[in-house]
Amino acid sequence: MARMTGLRELKKERTRRAISEAAIGLFLEHGFDQVSVADVAAAAEVSKPTLFSYFASKEDLVVHRFADHQEQSADVVRGRADGEPVLDALRRDFLDGLARHDPVTGLNDHPQVLAFTALVYGTPSLAARVGAYTARAERSLAEALREAPDLAPPHELTAQLLAAQVTATQRVLALHNWRRIDRDGRTAADLQPEAVADADRAFDLLARGYGGA
Repeated sequence: MARMTGLRELKKERTRRAISEAAIGLFLEHGFDQVSVADVAAAAEVSKPTLFSYFASKEDLVVHRFADHQEQSADVVRGRADGEPVLDALRRDFLDGLARHDPVTGLNDHPQVLAFTALVYGTPSLAARVGAYTARAERSLAEALREAPDLAPPHELTAQLLAAQVTATQRVLALHNWRRIDRDGRTAADLQPEAVADADRAFDLLARGYGGA
């Protein structure tokens, strides 16, 4: 029974991935607003009801990829070593992402990643949907911060403020990296030292405040 359940889940994940890849391919070629859900269903060889059983909206066909990162910062806070300050752990995680050129950091110059990011932020409805995912990530981080024993006092507003500042910092750093690659023609390898320095400065500002900025 467990094997059958595993096979069903694997098949569902493959179908979900195939639908998303078909959609993104069409959107990149023709534009998001020029492609209908029916077009995507036909390309993926599924019915529209099947498509909507995997994705709640047309926008989610694209931006569901951001859902993979909704819990990342919260998980970093909860999984950090004993005695490691919250901001040190979050800084470490972002720097690790830069080192492996994780697309979520913006430091990735693969043509498909650049085209995908341009599609998302060049389409108002997609950008708005990303905002919804970012808000969920912020709420998850705030919840983890409320549980952190080293944040004193453990105040609701403190957790919300810090979560908002960290989430915004990560987003701005990522967009800044992407724009320098996409607009200025920089490579990820060439840009990496600057991206690391920018991240260190940003997290220093979070830790010490903006009084001397």
